[in-house]
Amino acid sequence: MTVYSLAVDIGASSGRLILSAIQNGKLNLEEIHRFDNTLIRKNDHICWDVDRLFSEIKKGIHKCADQGIHPSSIGIDTWAVDFVLLDEYDQRITDAVSYRDSRTDGIMDEVFQTIMKEHLYLETGIQFQKFNTLYQLYAIKKSAPEILERAKTFLMIPDYFHFLLTGIKANEYTNATSTQLVNAFTKHWDRELLETLGINPAMFQEIKAPKTVLGSLKEELKSEFGFDMKVILPATHDTASAVIALPVQKESIYISSGTWSLLGVENNFPICVTKALKYNFTNEGGIDYRFRFLKNIMGLWMIQEVKRQYEDTYTFEELVALAQEAKDFYALVDVNDDRFLNPSDMIAEIQGYCSERGQPVPNTPGEIAKCIYDSLAISYRDAIDQIEDIFEKPFKSISVIGGGSQNKLLNQLIADVANKPVFAGPIEATAIGNSVAQLLALGELCDINEARDKIKQSFEIQTFYPKAIQAK
Repeated sequence: MTVYSLAVDIGASSGRLILSAIQNGKLNLEEIHRFDNTLIRKNDHICWDVDRLFSEIKKGIHKCADQGIHPSSIGIDTWAVDFVLLDEYDQRITDAVSYRDSRTDGIMDEVFQTIMKEHLYLETGIQFQKFNTLYQLYAIKKSAPEILERAKTFLMIPDYFHFLLTGIKANEYTNATSTQLVNAFTKHWDRELLETLGINPAMFQEIKAPKTVLGSLKEELKSEFGFDMKVILPATHDTASAVIALPVQKESIYISSGTWSLLGVENNFPICVTKALKYNFTNEGGIDYRFRFLKNIMGLWMIQEVKRQYEDTYTFEELVALAQEAKDFYALVDVNDDRFLNPSDMIAEIQGYCSERGQPVPNTPGEIAKCIYDSLAISYRDAIDQIEDIFEKPFKSISVIGGGSQNKLLNQLIADVANKPVFAGPIEATAIGNSVAQLLALGELCDINEARDKIKQSFEIQTFYPKAIQAK
């Protein structure tokens, strides 16, 4: 009898439910349901519409039932850092405010007046970004302290969805580490840090590791769907799930390429050294308590916004083709500049950045796209140089996983500027990693090594060699 797992993978722009099973020795995926994820304006903040997202999750489960498929398990992954707070009656008392909201502007520097930046990094090992959960909570404490006083439960977005499915509260490890509130060494909430910031530690839940069977569906959901299934915690941070699907681990740097680009290496221990702090690298949790030593880079968000501004006149493939036609244009932007985080006009910001620095100004869709792709490739090369400086050794290759691995132009640019071969794929890395965690918990796979071997056998990996090697 085929054992199915249902992976719910919700990114910053879309979500999908993927049915997976091991059949004929390979891991097979089938998309059951796909939906948009768009930010909404609510109570003067930019928010996620979590009620609609949960209704879309339920739609996908109903589609399984309509096909006569009853998955053995379900698990949900999303982006990091965002959360909701519940009161004593388990009702939301905060909106699911997005990390792209401006409420944390200036907050990070205020926190540093209470806690030394170096101490914070040595304890948590987490990259300094103004939207980290720590600064979001401190912003609430500053503007609406009564909300924190009422709050009895802190749940990150996938934790909240798992709670809606089961009625059971837990904070999953990989996403919890992104908050900058978990001690990198004890792997528990840093109570001393929370108390220093005046945030009640009691509202945080027990941290559970990926592969934990959280429980069964609530009775009313069993009746609604017509079947029960186990709710299993995957690596609920989407990048942590994606890294599970890495085709090459030894001596390779990975780029999880999507709305954000997460560039780093898998490690067995946190690296909380001065040089890592200087380069602003993070130590986020992974499966089996491994660490994802990485840097967050803006990623394909910029081209997504450009596509939207052109009212979807061009597909992503067409923008790549236009960028190739604009081969003689060259200008670079700092993709990590805050001006690109959530501008009202991405094209104008790119043009303004280039103009202010005396560079050629991109005007055509192809020139704008090429500017973005060239800038991303250079930002990746710089981060790779920093990793090699920290580890004091070169890495042999780069693995690009996720949706961005389909961009052949960007893959070649990365290979060329980094002078390393690039292995591209699998495309559905996050859904694969989510499914693998569930199948491990169900006993369908023995361990992460067997899972990665199965992934290599099941999905196509393309190789891009740098021009310097091609020329030989």
